[in-house]
Amino acid sequence: MVYHEPVLLSESIEGLALHPDGIYVDATYGGGGHARKIIEKLRNGKLIAFDQDVDAMKNQIDDPRLLLLNHNFRYMKRFLRYYQLLPVDGILADLGVSSHQLDQPERGFSTRFDGPLDLRMDQKKELTAQHILNEYPEERLRRIFSMYGEVPNATRLAGLIVQSRATHTVTHSKQFQQIIAECIPKGNQNRYLAQVYQALRIEVNQELESLGEFLMQSLAVLKTDGRLAVITYHSLEDRMVKNFIRTGNAEGELQKDFFGKTSAPFRMINKKPITPGEDELRDNPRSRSAKLRIAEKI
Repeated sequence: MVYHEPVLLSESIEGLALHPDGIYVDATYGGGGHARKIIEKLRNGKLIAFDQDVDAMKNQIDDPRLLLLNHNFRYMKRFLRYYQLLPVDGILADLGVSSHQLDQPERGFSTRFDGPLDLRMDQKKELTAQHILNEYPEERLRRIFSMYGEVPNATRLAGLIVQSRATHTVTHSKQFQQIIAECIPKGNQNRYLAQVYQALRIEVNQELESLGEFLMQSLAVLKTDGRLAVITYHSLEDRMVKNFIRTGNAEGELQKDFFGKTSAPFRMINKKPITPGEDELRDNPRSRSAKLRIAEKI
């Protein structure tokens, strides 16, 4: 099973400042690339990993120091408490879609294939992109494309979808792309479709809600001086992570105490996000939009 090469591998592992006997979380296990490198640096430590995609379970590393759970990382705190692994020394999350998911036409993640409009990361969930496109009201569609995909002509796009579905159910990727063809700017097709599919994927998987819960839990479960390392791939999630590191909440609002003083919950390890170097971009073009932010709990 082919998963993508782990993005920003050395930079993220270095950012965690691993202790050989520490407890760590890999919130997005995927192909196990980051997890394998963390385990290599542990002695009597423990790594608890999460992935909501059941396919990721086939990549489990046979090592007693690893506990791999087929659950969304929004349940991190619950499972850490259950397994008595609180508090933890570090947390890593790579928020990207894996190459395995993109390269499976039946999953619907890629704009290149004519697959069913699914886009579920957790295939046990009921909501699919097909349901959204055929059932959501026009205004809700417009809001999703505008907010989650930052699609410039979201109003026109939503109108075309509603007009078409009145006579034909929208079921497959190429059919959908034909329906919205007049919305797609010439010479910029790939970027536009990526924004549209991103919006649908975020809605299907409730990605921003899950990320918000995960970030708030990370503050609760980390030790003082524990590290948080997050790799993002688009501006919405990167803004949430940046705000959270700076203020302790995804909205970016600094909280004041009784005396009106503000205090940040984290110390930023890198003032600017770390991005892939030339070698990584050449070897793994899908890493091009990756940004790594690292922070230490104060």
